[in-house]
Amino acid sequence: MEPAIASLVQGPTARGLPPGLPWPPIAQLIRWWRRPVHFFEGCARRYGDVFTIRFPRFLGVPGLPGSNIFVVFSDPEAVREVFTGDGELLKSGEANRRGDVIIGPGSLLLLDGARHLRERRLLQPLFHGERMRAYGDVMLAAAERAIDAWPLGRAFPILPSMQAVTLDVILRAVFGLEEAGELEPLRNALGRLLQILVNPQRLGLQVDLGLLTPWGRLLRLLRSVDEMLLAAIARRRRLGAEGRADVLSLLIEARDDMNAPLADRALRDELITFLLAGHETTATALAWTFHTLLAHPDVLARVRAELDGVVGNGPVRVEHLVKLVFLDATIKEILRLHPIVPFVVRRLAEPMRIGGCDLPAGVIVAPSIYLAQRRPDVWPDPLRFDPERFLGRTPSPYAYLPFGGGVPRCIGMAFALYEMRAVVAATLARVDMRAAPGSTVRLVRRGLTFAPSGGMPVVVDERRPQG
Repeated sequence: MEPAIASLVQGPTARGLPPGLPWPPIAQLIRWWRRPVHFFEGCARRYGDVFTIRFPRFLGVPGLPGSNIFVVFSDPEAVREVFTGDGELLKSGEANRRGDVIIGPGSLLLLDGARHLRERRLLQPLFHGERMRAYGDVMLAAAERAIDAWPLGRAFPILPSMQAVTLDVILRAVFGLEEAGELEPLRNALGRLLQILVNPQRLGLQVDLGLLTPWGRLLRLLRSVDEMLLAAIARRRRLGAEGRADVLSLLIEARDDMNAPLADRALRDELITFLLAGHETTATALAWTFHTLLAHPDVLARVRAELDGVVGNGPVRVEHLVKLVFLDATIKEILRLHPIVPFVVRRLAEPMRIGGCDLPAGVIVAPSIYLAQRRPDVWPDPLRFDPERFLGRTPSPYAYLPFGGGVPRCIGMAFALYEMRAVVAATLARVDMRAAPGSTVRLVRRGLTFAPSGGMPVVVDERRPQG
């Protein structure tokens, strides 16, 4: 435990911290892991807008922050203090540092302060404005390929299909791979890697005994992925990146403040970051989108009516996507009700006062996305699904934070929202879909994300041709 907080811990309670459950850390972790929503909601009912949770240190789980003390906030004012605070004191990169073995030390996710800002300025233009149009055709084509493979008249889980779509988009739009000889080996290796990382608790301790241990198998798979990525980067440098629109080519052409290009390992780290940040999360958000639309036929009918008015009888094209205003509002409301990750984390580099609480250095402050987006004082009738909330209105970034907030907010937010709009539009323009009979969908954990159970089973009754 960090020296600054070690002296505060006295048995099951911690003096000087906001109140929290007087359970052993392992009991809190088990409860959070098995029933995360009930755990958060129970703590909020008992302790209010701020509470402390304690987990044991999990040295073998990438992605779980190193500190075992989390102070959870949901009040927008406290969230604002976290998001607008000094980045040198509220360390986003340090809070996520356990992921450095997987995504690499040069990843934007693991950087803080001035270095984070420099890297962010380099990457930000790749995911905004006209760049989206360049990626839109790739997104629509990936959705069409998935739709063509769906069975008719029988139930199937749509989440694995959405995972295939988002991986395809990343390989083509981000990695810039097109030929089967490049695509398939990397697709297979990345698929295996992602399946491991959505269940990090299975990795156990970070002990490498070769193929005898899960950690050893992960490291060997990761080395294989690295070899393929570095080979793809070398090939792109050799053939030239000029005139290409994929993210890798743009990164190769980019120059930092000193007019220096990114090194191969830095490129590799950013590619893996885009993969891990944009694959499972977007696929899961798409599965929740179909679940919610099928449960609300009135909203689904309105989305379809907008599609008919904008697209007509032909296929969805990139120029249609910007006009789908109600679909955009619907997706944002679904992300409010069904955030994919539970909270945002920052590690305190020194003692700070946040939300009226004096907190010691070393703790993790964790604005809760789930709780903040369901507050009745901010969101009237918060459990009601109402896309009208997002029509012509911009919510406070401290009450609506599905992509995090502050300077370290997810750099791929615009990319993810655009991809969701493209995939949902392409799907609803092509098929009639319904929830699988007898299926009951509930929230389950997939690694650090919240997903619909059973992969969200659906039935496609009719598939229309592409115009």
